[in-house]
Amino acid sequence: MGRIAQKRLVRKRDLERVLSKIEAHPLPKVYLEQYTTPSSVAAETLYLAAYVYDDIIGKTVVDLGCGTGRLSIGAALLDAKEVFGVDLDKASVRVAQRNAKSLAVTENAHWIIADIDCIKGTFDTILQNPPFGVQRRGADRRFIIKSLELSSTIYSFHKSGHSNRIFIKRFIEEHGGKITNIFPMTMEIPRIFKFHTKKKQSIQVDLYRIEGKN
Repeated sequence: MGRIAQKRLVRKRDLERVLSKIEAHPLPKVYLEQYTTPSSVAAETLYLAAYVYDDIIGKTVVDLGCGTGRLSIGAALLDAKEVFGVDLDKASVRVAQRNAKSLAVTENAHWIIADIDCIKGTFDTILQNPPFGVQRRGADRRFIIKSLELSSTIYSFHKSGHSNRIFIKRFIEEHGGKITNIFPMTMEIPRIFKFHTKKKQSIQVDLYRIEGKN
């Protein structure tokens, strides 16, 4: 028999505290735009997905470009039926596996070292914090296209800004999806690359909840 979905309420601040323990990438790569999702933003996102929209508990969840596993592990902790963290960077996935083990998240979390285009099937929910396309133009767009192939419910981070919202809305609709909500958020990014001039940078982002035809 499969896992029975249970509405076990987890306080957002407790979830954030646990997620803050997750190890970041030791040697992030610039061209992959490997920024760890802040624990506060991850907790807010997962809380919305789990308790406002019922898109996590008892669901099959895929985290595209999972990095070191903050969103994946959070979904598993919130009683997702199964979570698949996908990343093409072997080092990221190894850290994610280590993080999952340290938090005793092993039964319902699985890790795949692969490009997102290799993933096939149908899943309940997609979580993704894709590259914003700063280093590689259009990098975020292929995540949108792939997520709409895999699921009818998607949570996706993108750069904030009026013109960017217009572009992303049009792009999503052109590929058969629709935006149900946009949640503005602030990501506090520490200095991790040589070109960073500040100890910490605040970046305005939008979390999109998208529904597709899958």
